[in-house]
Amino acid sequence: MIKARVYHSSKREFTCKLETTGEIVLATALGKLLKKDETIVVGDFVYLEKMGEGEYEIHEVEERRNELYRVIVRERKKKVTAANCDYIVIVNSTSKPRYKRGILDRFLVRAIQWDVKPLIVFNKMDEYNPKDLDIHFERDRLKHLNVECFEVSAKFPEYENRFLDLGLNDLKERLSGSTAIFVGQSGVGKSRSINTFSGGKVELKTKAVGKKGKGSHTTTWSEIIDCNSFSLIDSPGIRSFSMEDLSEEDLIDFFPDLHPYIVRCQFNDCQHEEQSKGCHFNSLGLEGYEEKIILSRLESFTKIKDEISKTPFWDKKM
Repeated sequence: MIKARVYHSSKREFTCKLETTGEIVLATALGKLLKKDETIVVGDFVYLEKMGEGEYEIHEVEERRNELYRVIVRERKKKVTAANCDYIVIVNSTSKPRYKRGILDRFLVRAIQWDVKPLIVFNKMDEYNPKDLDIHFERDRLKHLNVECFEVSAKFPEYENRFLDLGLNDLKERLSGSTAIFVGQSGVGKSRSINTFSGGKVELKTKAVGKKGKGSHTTTWSEIIDCNSFSLIDSPGIRSFSMEDLSEEDLIDFFPDLHPYIVRCQFNDCQHEEQSKGCHFNSLGLEGYEEKIILSRLESFTKIKDEISKTPFWDKKM
């Protein structure tokens, strides 16, 4: 059988790239592979059998290394959008739209949930103003997660990093030979960044940021795009910043950098709030740099937990 990778899926027909020749072919799938709650998704490695001239059939799906998914609580199942992804590249803007720490932390939760390594990109560095954003603090608050941060200007690829250790060339090297998905707030420059990182090999549609500082979505289906030295999973299914499909009990698992502090709380059911008796976080000072970092992560955890708790179980959605 012939090994291939799914680049685009549409019900029973799949666009696949043959591993040996790089040829793009269309294939159908055996019915047993398209179960009610499961299907073949973009990024899957599959094994094809040639049925005739230009006709292929998928006979086997390789076990997935990881999955990008959302849990549909009401139906008690998960909806897989893509599979076998090496990196989730979280793109942020340093100007318009303004940087939102909470959105970044939400995507970090997803990265941990999906078991995909996150990379943080600060885009529009040609417009960066240190008075508006302390980029060093934002980098340092992620050090306990071993997350790398890169500064770039997708608009001006010749921009050289001045504030962080890693820049555009470092990011290109990191992505080389990998499969990545780009996520971020609308308008941060995801499509332009991809165009830049691909060396002009691919041109995704871009739309300007509007007067209110918000951009527009331009992708309407999931697919893999071969860029200059890496593959891109372009998916509209990873747009929502909602965490409603998570439970309050499980949320803390996605903040591993808080675990060393949580175990010092006096009570196992501590809510880690200002009025919580015996909460270790309340003993942290507000002046120390490290304490500010930990408390900033606690703030994100608390906000997400509050959001989750306000939605009744029966009303949770994708």
